Amino acid sequence: MAIYLTKESKVLVQGMTGGEGMKHTRRMLAAGTDVVGGVNPRKAGQSVDFDDRAVPVFGTVAEGMAATGADVTVVFVPPAFAKAAVLEAADAGIGLAVVITEGIPVHDSVAFTSYARRSGTRIIGPNCPGLITPGQSNAGIIPADITKPGRIGLVSKSGTLTYQLMYELRDIGFSTGVGIGGDPVVGTSHIDCLAAFQEDPDTELVVLIGEIGGDAEERAAAYIREHVTKPVVGYIAGFTAPEGRTMGHAGAIVSGSAGTARAKQEALEAVGVRVGSTPTETARLVLELLKTGG
Repeated sequence: MAIYLTKESKVLVQGMTGGEGMKHTRRMLAAGTDVVGGVNPRKAGQSVDFDDRAVPVFGTVAEGMAATGADVTVVFVPPAFAKAAVLEAADAGIGLAVVITEGIPVHDSVAFTSYARRSGTRIIGPNCPGLITPGQSNAGIIPADITKPGRIGLVSKSGTLTYQLMYELRDIGFSTGVGIGGDPVVGTSHIDCLAAFQEDPDTELVVLIGEIGGDAEERAAAYIREHVTKPVVGYIAGFTAPEGRTMGHAGAIVSGSAGTARAKQEALEAVGVRVGSTPTETARLVLELLKTGG
């Protein structure tokens, strides 16, 4: 099983003919993803050869969906055009839009995430590595060769830490790994993924990776207390960050105790989540819980 993305998913790539789109489309195909088309209105009717597979290019998302039955789109378009690309995908009725693009203005993200929510399109991202169901499908830029199918669900704000935890726990493997992005506004939250992993019969344990800034992890802790029965292991990036400064792509400035790594750790531990002090310790806690059955 998996959440959001399976071997049955049919994937379009908006921006497939650009440099990043080309590179990562090739990697997605190599991982077994069923990439059924690209979208570029200036190159509609053409196709792009990826080794032994020719992928057609459509003028719009709606045309690509009609021709292929696509239900996922991965967005690699530049920041200035990302809002229009996501709105187009939502208008077409696509089920899942994975927005890899970084540097999108916050007001654009607010607009397209709220519009997509009303339209019934789930957004992963923006500014995210995407998601992977190992052995089935890979939508985004997560390396497919660092892990294997397994029992762990992963939801993370950080792309780099997504890769590290997947690698450190590669011998156990993952049901699905979701990089939700670390921008102030994202389309899918920790809570959304926790709910989906709770319902997935093949996910035995969830790893939750957060960062300083905002209160997403505190809200996730409250949700875990009320709704999650599976063991959860956490890690919070940013224990050494100075107060009053935005670090990396953390979603908010830390002010006083609000949004600090310590406050998030305490909130999670108060509801029974074991929180590692380093990524390696976090992986060790996962192994301990799996060994003891939680």
